[in-house]
Amino acid sequence: MIALSLAEIAEVVGGQTHDIPDPSVQVTGPVVRDSREAGPGSLFVAFAGERVDGHDFAPSVVEAGAVAVLGTRPVGVPAIVVDDVQTALGALARHVVRRLGATLVALTGSAGKTSTKDLIAQVLRRKAPTVFTPGSLNNEIGLPLTALSATEETRFLVLEMGARGIGHISYLAGLTPPKVGLVLNVGSAHIGEFGGREQIAQAKGELVEALPPEADGGTAILNADDPYVRAMASRTKAKVIFFGESGEADVRAENVRLTDTGQPSFRLHTPSGASDVTMRLYGEHHVSNALAAAAVAHELGMSADEIAVALSEAGSLSRWRMEVTERPDGVTVVNDAYNANPESMKAALRALAAMGKGRRTWAVLGKMAELGDEALAEHDAVGRLAVRLNVSKLVAVGGREAAWLQLGAYNEGSWGEESVHVSDAQAAVDLLRSELRPGDVVLVKASRSVGLESVAQALVETGAEGEVSAR
Repeated sequence: MIALSLAEIAEVVGGQTHDIPDPSVQVTGPVVRDSREAGPGSLFVAFAGERVDGHDFAPSVVEAGAVAVLGTRPVGVPAIVVDDVQTALGALARHVVRRLGATLVALTGSAGKTSTKDLIAQVLRRKAPTVFTPGSLNNEIGLPLTALSATEETRFLVLEMGARGIGHISYLAGLTPPKVGLVLNVGSAHIGEFGGREQIAQAKGELVEALPPEADGGTAILNADDPYVRAMASRTKAKVIFFGESGEADVRAENVRLTDTGQPSFRLHTPSGASDVTMRLYGEHHVSNALAAAAVAHELGMSADEIAVALSEAGSLSRWRMEVTERPDGVTVVNDAYNANPESMKAALRALAAMGKGRRTWAVLGKMAELGDEALAEHDAVGRLAVRLNVSKLVAVGGREAAWLQLGAYNEGSWGEESVHVSDAQAAVDLLRSELRPGDVVLVKASRSVGLESVAQALVETGAEGEVSAR
């Protein structure tokens, strides 16, 4: 964080200082909420959760070098006491962002946020120092913590914004007002909570409403291939840039194809030129993500050639998102188990089909959460798609939703041993260990709550031990 005195922080957050001998002492280290991350010069934010109360760790974080604790009660060590820690954290982030000389880029969407954020960061940091959201810390706590990690040297601040209801993105954009706003898509993620795609579009569009007018440098970057997103152009006074495969897009892809290993290749067109891209990431769905990142980078002054080189060299920065491991025995494990919704599940299946040409393919799939009344139809559709893509075997893991996955496959024409329903992750591991053969490709994907990353990890460890059936 940029250096601030405890007195200034207390004033910004409306707090009272306790046990602070010298309020002019500055916070020069990171702002953290995990006591294990506290170090010299840091500020520890004490949240009181259901199981753990951060205030209990106050003595240990100060011993580790933290300058003070931000909490809701005195803790016997230097502290700034406020009524609400989350509100105070947001106020501090807003204060720091206003002092930064950085351009703030915010993005949202139903699917692909984290992968696209990682691409944007990898492209922009070739131009100037860039700070970006780690993983998927895109809520009212993770977002201000990311903003507070910026320093005086930071020139680009890339923030992922998530939403579970109307007003959430407006709140986040108020904490960290963006100059560039990117909306990727409007899909089915959290549709059970929102109530429908129209409500999701309303929530995601709050980002472009928060942008400054074009005269003040505001830019909205919108997906021309998504009608819900394209319509958001009428909700902003910012400059509008479209990306996509549509011929109407300002930043677009032509001659899209997948390599023999399932990696996308295309001709990138921008208003300032064109260049060829071959990505290291897997799956055609990354083309849209790459175009979104290219549109951001173009607006921030990068040439088509610079962008193409950066996209071609970019990798995956976040765990369990199309994370590909080649085992010594030739089995390929694709760990995409961080989360799942209908759009990302279908994209992952198509990537599996592309990667597995001439090889046996396995789709180990589980529940997609928060789909409400659409859950049965969406799980059925994914099971059917697995059959249409000629996935060799579908392993549906879990309870009711997994049964729906298998039912969809069965109704689409999956007979005999082409699909199976197992009760849990360990049952899936046992099945795969007994039946995998060298050269097979295995995709593992489900909503985060299912925890199927344990299946992928077990398969990778099995390969390292050399335990695989050779029949």
